Amino acid sequence: MAHQHQSCVEACVRCAQECESCGNQCLGEMPDCARLCIDCADLCWSCTAFMSRDSQFSTELCDICAIICDACAKECEKHDNEHCRRCAEACRRCAEECRKMGAGAKKQPVGAGR
Repeated sequence: MAHQHQSCVEACVRCAQECESCGNQCLGEMPDCARLCIDCADLCWSCTAFMSRDSQFSTELCDICAIICDACAKECEKHDNEHCRRCAEACRRCAEECRKMGAGAKKQPVGAGR
């Protein structure tokens, strides 16, 4: 894996873990929050896999991941639970790291230079 992806991979892993935990705890009482958390976790794991193999589509996937992480954080911030607070925090950090990764996609066409 490219060293420049490391901080984004770490943020995606933490976010996926927090989202899975939060989603599982929200299942019964807050199904919309749970669904969004699980969607976010799935995408974070996908981003991690793409970056780990230095996929030419990593940056594009990171752009989408940032959008979903922001949406998940916004939803979790509506709830007064510790697991939602941790999830929102992890989502905000992941969105920030993914935006940094995604910014590189704007500089060159898909797959260029790989």
